[in-house]
Amino acid sequence: MSSRTAARIAVLMGGRSAEREVSLVSGRACAAALREEGYEVIEVDAGRDLASVLISDKPDAVLNALHGRWGEDGCVQGLLEWLGIPYTHSGVLASALAMDKARAKDVFAAAGLPVAAGRLCCKAEVRGSHPIDPPYVVKPVNEGSSVGVYLVRENANGPAQVSDEMPEVLMVEQYIPGRELTTTVMGDRALGVTDIIADGWYDYHAKYSAGGSRHVVPADIPDEITAACLDYALRAHRALGCRGVSRTDFRWDESRGLAGLYLLETNTQPGMTPTSLAPEQAAVLGMSFGALVRWMVEDASCGR
Repeated sequence: MSSRTAARIAVLMGGRSAEREVSLVSGRACAAALREEGYEVIEVDAGRDLASVLISDKPDAVLNALHGRWGEDGCVQGLLEWLGIPYTHSGVLASALAMDKARAKDVFAAAGLPVAAGRLCCKAEVRGSHPIDPPYVVKPVNEGSSVGVYLVRENANGPAQVSDEMPEVLMVEQYIPGRELTTTVMGDRALGVTDIIADGWYDYHAKYSAGGSRHVVPADIPDEITAACLDYALRAHRALGCRGVSRTDFRWDESRGLAGLYLLETNTQPGMTPTSLAPEQAAVLGMSFGALVRWMVEDASCGR
């Protein structure tokens, strides 16, 4: 986008993925903040007519608040490139890579970042026997927000009986015990580390239900772990080719020190409400939610 401030912003939200409801919350929060910042805002529930809606509405830029498939996997980004509309967050390639957990892990490993051992398995193999020694996690290759994640514990009587709705190819990954940490990257800067404390497994319910988890920011962890999270998150952002805001999640087995820190995944379009993880980290550094959303719009680009 040019250096001038765009007056007319389309906020994409909703869509068709399993994370539709989360996206609607993010989108409405961003739209309200942009209006307070003086922008003209169009709220767009992204459907099959998205291209015609954008051509008709002629926004100066798009704030992409879609989550999950079709919204953060390169599909919408490709459409926006074709239409020549500047948009927030990462481009086509980085979005597609980050959304595909297997390919993203390959990128991270090639960049020297610590990832949990795992492999791709067909659904029948996952149901038939333990594909790796428990404990392990089974998850879709291309979903976010812990949608469809199964935890098989160490003393499990049998393998994961995944639902029929799960895709045919699944990621099976070593379970890392310990703490859930996350770091936001904004442009070329890692903002901080949050310790996410949940009562049990940090699943979809814990992420989005009231009281499901609490956030300690900045995390009360050793300085070397904080430094490693900041370094790894920025390196992951760059290795994937991300731009704008991303958030990288970690598991830390504190009994093993730095050797127990593993990078789980990078989210190219993290949740965006005033109490979401990325805005919380920005707020600790003195940046309001409105200022963060304004920065995202001003950073919007097309063709990079």
